Amino acid sequence: MEISIALPTFSAPDTPIPDVVSTARHAEALGFDGAWAGDHLSTGAPFLESVVALSAAAAVTERLQLGFGVLLLGLRSEAWIAKQIASLQLLSGGRVLLGVGVGGAPAAEWAAAGALLHERGRRTDLMLQALPDLLAGKTTALRTETGEPTLTLEPAVPTPPVWIGGASDAALRRAVRHGTGWLASLLTPEQIDRLRTRLAEMAGSAAIPRIGTTLFTALGADRARAVRWLESLLVPREVADRMMIGSAREFEDRLGSYAEAGVSHVVVNAGTQNLMAQYDAVAQIAATNAAR
Repeated sequence: MEISIALPTFSAPDTPIPDVVSTARHAEALGFDGAWAGDHLSTGAPFLESVVALSAAAAVTERLQLGFGVLLLGLRSEAWIAKQIASLQLLSGGRVLLGVGVGGAPAAEWAAAGALLHERGRRTDLMLQALPDLLAGKTTALRTETGEPTLTLEPAVPTPPVWIGGASDAALRRAVRHGTGWLASLLTPEQIDRLRTRLAEMAGSAAIPRIGTTLFTALGADRARAVRWLESLLVPREVADRMMIGSAREFEDRLGSYAEAGVSHVVVNAGTQNLMAQYDAVAQIAATNAAR
């Protein structure tokens, strides 16, 4: 099982964002497989732009995979986000993991970006269809734009592995059609196991995508406070309470349950202010499990 960490690209209102650069360096030194960044334009709280945050992480690491968890592709200009992905893929030496989701952001966030919330699924699908040719340097029609102008990007780069977020049938179909992987969030192992069956039905004779999930930890810390933090991200209280992991033993058990459900990649999101200590603890547990 691959284990990555979530970069601290956002914080609670009126709270400084932790040091992304130091966190990325520390994650690589601890042996984590990757570092992931969320994506929003405006949430009412501090939130770094994901391409910029991952570029900063790329500049201070050599091995760490750089994941979007997940990029709101439809919120962006198709031409410019393709250019940014290509640039990050080139400068990082091909370390990008392109997590993509449609998001459930307020309509105002989409309006501010010049996009329509109700068109987010269609825009995302069209952009996913075009992206491999764009990144390969082929002249490609931008079907999300009026008049379908064409674009040729250079230099060409390999298309990053695509991880599709979301739990709806539309998201699962998107994962089967475009994805190397499916990235779940706020789902129990039992829920993931059921949706893995659904993925297999949709895939038919084809191989199903790899499965990843996000874990939220407060190892050795104030679990109740961490639950409140997760709740502040608009996660329902009962879901936040169910998903937050408070002890090393619970973390080990949860890893095992997710592995049995078919999960091969875990992204750990620390629900405490002391990120370094939290990721130190996770790395120690992961190393102990790997040695068994």
